[in-house]
Amino acid sequence: MHAAFCLLLAAALARFLLRHPADGRTPWIIALCALLALVYVTGLTRDIAERSTVGQRIWLTLVVVVWVVLVALAPSFAWCAVPLFYTGLRTLPVRAALVLVTLLTALVVAAQVRLAGRWDPDLVLGPPAVVVVATAVFLQMRRQAVRQRALIDDLLRTRRELAAAERRAGTLAERQRLSMEIHDSLAQGMSSQRMLLQAAERVWESDPAKARAHVRAAGSVAEHNLAEARRFVHDLAPADLAHAQDLEGALRTVAARESGEHLTVRVHVDAAHEAAPRLPDRIQSALLRIAQGALANVREHSGAATAALTLTLLDDQVVLDVADDGRGFTPASLPGTPHGVRGHGLPAIRARVRQLGGTLTVESSPGEGTVLSASVPLPQEPGPTDPHGGPRP
Repeated sequence: MHAAFCLLLAAALARFLLRHPADGRTPWIIALCALLALVYVTGLTRDIAERSTVGQRIWLTLVVVVWVVLVALAPSFAWCAVPLFYTGLRTLPVRAALVLVTLLTALVVAAQVRLAGRWDPDLVLGPPAVVVVATAVFLQMRRQAVRQRALIDDLLRTRRELAAAERRAGTLAERQRLSMEIHDSLAQGMSSQRMLLQAAERVWESDPAKARAHVRAAGSVAEHNLAEARRFVHDLAPADLAHAQDLEGALRTVAARESGEHLTVRVHVDAAHEAAPRLPDRIQSALLRIAQGALANVREHSGAATAALTLTLLDDQVVLDVADDGRGFTPASLPGTPHGVRGHGLPAIRARVRQLGGTLTVESSPGEGTVLSASVPLPQEPGPTDPHGGPRP
């Protein structure tokens, strides 16, 4: 629009100079053209789009006034009003802009009739019709632009709210993960230390050697807890798994640590193939934590003398069974958490299994012991394909 205004102004001045080379109005026309161009360009160089509303209206008023004087002296300058239409529509409120457009249209019609020297219906009806259509299109486009900006603002606000919700969900998930990690590692280790120290205190006078053995065992548990805490801070694999390099070795380490005077833990591994593939680190870590949590429940609540960890490696899944010969319970009869077990142990185990897409089964009855079975699916590797790209039968 700005380029069109300058082009129309220059064309109107050239037309006037060609048709009226010796007219007495020529100096005034040239001076007014220079003034109009100066006012118009000055407003652009000051970036009127970012100026105050009052400054924009003052600038537009000066441009229109100078243009009206030019049209009064030379009607050929009337077509410079076309860019002014859009400038007014962009600068002023809708009602004020429509008033300005009507005034400019009337001046254009009057100038064209005067320039033609006769009454012509086309000159009277044509410009208003074009202005009405152009104004309607412009206002509709502006309404669409406003709605689009509103939609964009809603989208950005929704994205911010969604990002905040995702952060909150991530925070809650991390809190749950941390609570499970603390329960299955640090809290269980501290519980073992307390039990060992209490046992040492009971036999401190009667059997000092046995008391010292309990204290040494508590120190060993404390050392392991320290390693777990360091691994935990750095978000690495469980310390037992890092030392043993595989899940079977880690389970045997846990079984040896949990075995003591009142509880014996055995480990059995059953693989469908002799060369069983290495389990993903995420599954190994989760199964080790499940074993730790299950054995902690056995030690604290079951009163069992023996417990067995059975790891079964199949083609499409891995199953960890934790069985004990303790007092057992009726899962459906106890209120509170799933299967009625209080505390964080079983809910944490169930959450771990669910995160891996697996299933957890608990079978128990009073006096018959308990069997906990965690089944986790293994990621499937793509099978061999035939030369045509399809799966080989």
